[in-house]
Amino acid sequence: MEKDSKRTTIYDLAKLAEASPSAVSSVLNGTWEKRRISRKLAERVMKLADEQGYSVNIQASLLRRERSNIVGMIVPKYDNRYFGRIAEQFEAMARAKGYFPVVTCTQRDAKLEFEAAKELISFQVECLISVGATDPDKISAFCAASSVRSINLDLPGKDAPSVISDNYSAARVLTELILDRCEKDLGWIGPLRFVGGRLADHNTAARLEGFISVQKERSIAVPKSHIMATGYSAEKAADALAEFNPDGPSGLFVNSTISLEGVVRWHNQLSQGADQIRYGCFDWDPFGSFLPGNVGMIEQDVTSMLAKTFKIIANPPSSTKPILVPCKLRTFH
Repeated sequence: MEKDSKRTTIYDLAKLAEASPSAVSSVLNGTWEKRRISRKLAERVMKLADEQGYSVNIQASLLRRERSNIVGMIVPKYDNRYFGRIAEQFEAMARAKGYFPVVTCTQRDAKLEFEAAKELISFQVECLISVGATDPDKISAFCAASSVRSINLDLPGKDAPSVISDNYSAARVLTELILDRCEKDLGWIGPLRFVGGRLADHNTAARLEGFISVQKERSIAVPKSHIMATGYSAEKAADALAEFNPDGPSGLFVNSTISLEGVVRWHNQLSQGADQIRYGCFDWDPFGSFLPGNVGMIEQDVTSMLAKTFKIIANPPSSTKPILVPCKLRTFH
């Protein structure tokens, strides 16, 4: 006998569960406890729904509810430990707080970011979190016009609350570490090279400011040629260093683990002098401790950043001044 292709309805489930359609509806939309429906009945309905292949019509369900409980997030990359941790912890925290999380990757493409924001809003997200967005204010303006709250994470915007790392302070700490290790290990005092990132990017600018300020305090002048902020990619970092063949001690400040891939590629191809290079990276990967020449990495506090983000969701602040979260320095060798 062929299986009936007709979709299971709430009324079918009500009949099987020997309950009223309204009780079944309350179980499926999560309001059964408020209606004082027994847990036994709720579990029976959910089991039957699974067995019968019942799926909720999300759009229709949203129209009948005051809140969607959906929170959306756009991230620039998945193949990066930092952004991957943000997405994974965001989902876990959201579910623990009773929200349904939706995450999408936008590849650092401004057009994709805005299209993703529009799609998420069409699904009635209660709040949209933009991580490392290229144009966060454009997204915030669209959210405001749609009566949807927005929050910026990792990169700040002017028109919505922002939670970001304290890039300036952490860059100073990392720069000091690299300089100290260059002097201790190699008897060399700088100047360092800055590799990776984009000068128009807030985080890169803040890190570069910290990088330069520490060296200025030590009377070390940093030539413009030492600022190699050619973008966030392994290829661009390797290309930026391609013509650099050190004939003596040298130090590098690497501005992301993405750029670090290119630096390591360049470092491994050096015919001589590789042991005379010390570097540190702003971002953290546990494998970094095994890389020759790497003296330390900055770990951004993802858990604290997300905790503050969910606090904003629960209690929106009156100010859009960025909330700075301290980073952690991990030292090696």
